[in-house]
Order: sequence, then C-alpha cells, then structure tokens
Amino acid sequence: MKKYFKETIMALAVVFFSMIFQGCENENKQGEIKKTFVLSEKMFASTKTEIATLKPLKKEMKYYGKITVDNNKMVEIYPIVGGNVSKVFIELGDYVVKGQLLATIRSTEVAGFERELDDAKNDLIVAKNNWKVSKELFDGKLNSEQEVLIAKNQMEKAATQLHRIEEIYHIYHIKEGSFYEVRSPINGFIIQKDIYQDMLLRNDRTDNIFDIAEIDNVWAIANVNESDIDQVKIGIDAEVTTLSYPDKIFYGKVDKIINIIDPETKAMKTGIKLQNKDFLLKPEMRANIKLSYQEDKKMIAIPSSAIIFDKSKSFVMVYVNRQNIETRVVEVFRQIGNVTYISNGISENEKVITQNQLLIYDALND
Repeated sequence: MKKYFKETIMALAVVFFSMIFQGCENENKQGEIKKTFVLSEKMFASTKTEIATLKPLKKEMKYYGKITVDNNKMVEIYPIVGGNVSKVFIELGDYVVKGQLLATIRSTEVAGFERELDDAKNDLIVAKNNWKVSKELFDGKLNSEQEVLIAKNQMEKAATQLHRIEEIYHIYHIKEGSFYEVRSPINGFIIQKDIYQDMLLRNDRTDNIFDIAEIDNVWAIANVNESDIDQVKIGIDAEVTTLSYPDKIFYGKVDKIINIIDPETKAMKTGIKLQNKDFLLKPEMRANIKLSYQEDKKMIAIPSSAIIFDKSKSFVMVYVNRQNIETRVVEVFRQIGNVTYISNGISENEKVITQNQLLIYDALND
C-alpha cells in the first residue's frame, strides 16, 4: 500500500514539473515573438528593395584634364605682308562665318601688287596684238609659222601671269588704295587675337594675328598615369564633367591615344571627342574625366545606397518578408558610382533594402 502511494506521488510530481516546464517554455516563446521585428504597414509602404544580380565587373579610372579644340577644325591667320592696321571688325570670343571681314590693312607692298596687275594686263594686250600681227603676216606670206608660234607662246605666258596676279588679289582680298582684307576662311569662334587698330605689322613678323576654331566638336584631353597606360584602350567609355557644369555629364569614348609621355606631367595624353551642343564647353576649361570598361568576369552587384557602414564593417539588410529581415555583413570589392560589387556575404537574387535601411538596421541592432 505504501509502495503504491509512493509511486502515485512520484507520478503526480513528474506531471506537475512537466506542466511548469511547458509553461515556462511557452512563456519564453511568447517573449521571443514579442521581440521579433515586424515591418509596419506605413514603413513597408515607403521601403524599397533591389535584387542582387550577377553583372560584368566594371573598372573605372579618374583623371584630370582640359577641353581643347579639334586641331583639324582650327586655322591660324597670318598677315601676308607688313603694313598699318586700318580697322579691326571683331573681338576675341566673337563668332564669325566663312568669308566675314575681320580686318583691313594698308601696305606699301600691296601697292607693288597693284603695279604688277597693271603690268600684267598691259603685257597681255601687247602679246595679243603681236600674235595678231604675226598671224596676219603669215597669211600674207611675210612671216614664218615659227614666228607665229613664238608670238602665241608669249601671249599664253602673259595670260598665265595675269591669272596668277588675279589669284593673289582673290586670295589676299586686295583692294584699291593699297589695302588688303583679312577674311575668315571658316565658321567658328575667335579664340586668339593679336591685332589692333593702328597697329604696325612688321614685314618679318612670324606670329599669327587670329586663331579661329569650330567648337561644335571639342576634345577632352586626359592625363593618364603611367601605371594605367595598359588599361586605356581606344573605344572605352568616358564621362566628362567641368567646374562650370558640375551636374552635367558629357559622354564620349576614347578616340585618340598619344603614345608618348609628357615630360612635364609625366603622363600619357588621351583624347575623348565630345559633341558640344550650344557651345557649352570652352577651350582650356578644366575637366574631370572618368574612363571605364568591363572586365572579363562577373560579380554580385547591388545599389550603393544599400550599403551601411558601421563598426568598421559593411552591412546590408536582406529582405525576405515583413517578419524576416536579416542584418548581413558583406565584403565590398569595388564601388562604381551607384553600383557596388560584393565579393562575399550575399547571393544572387536575394533582396536588399535600399530605402529605410538605416532605420531598420537601428531597430534590429540596438
């Protein structure tokens, strides 16, 4: 009887302690549920996510440089002879069209061209008359055919000389009164001017008086470090910004590589041809130039906005659902603008939070 009573008491004790243990376990589970972070409806509505994707790895290099004119669309204008500058019609920075009058210069040497023109006209008249007379004499049996041919040859030489002088007049725009005109040979902007009214131009002057350039297309010249020379190739993408337009990006490609090292900058110059709509880019502007290309490998890429840097580590918030958001440590391999490449810590097709991520990170990790 006593043995039966003792066994009953022990069984009741086991049941009692089992109930207490189960109650504690349930209580602990309820406590865990209470501590679980759940994204509210309001925050969920403003939260944005992006899918981690496998993308070709991109390399970017940054350089300083400047804007220059296209040398194939620039002309330097020199005075044909010395003289006194009578009038200058344009100023530095003006836009001019082909054939537009830039300046007039009076010169004693132009007077010499006028005399040559008069002499050439007279020589041609005389040569024509001689040829006519020689031909008439030949018809009357008073002259030989050889003399007619000589007279004709003299007439042709006189005509050639007159044509040469007239071409000089046309090319140099020589006018009566010992003046010659300086006219623009192309459409473009005056980017250099070294001539003023009443200025005396010496006959031995070797400097140009105007530079005119078309700037509907310009070049951005980047100074490439020696260590990057092997990475810069014709055709790779380029982005150019300037101090004048910091928020505007001019896109182009590497069109020219000058395969020498500049002794002053210790760098190789690389040219990017840019369309210059509305002439926003001016010669000699300083420029920031980014060159980029795709490497022969792929890596997980996410928006740079998803990265949280804290405690000397990089984190992302991986989103599964509203009740399941994970703080994940990641290894950043490279950041190119708004794209960050991840070498470890996240897999393809996982979702990362790109808006409200800091709020969620603080809520989960405080």
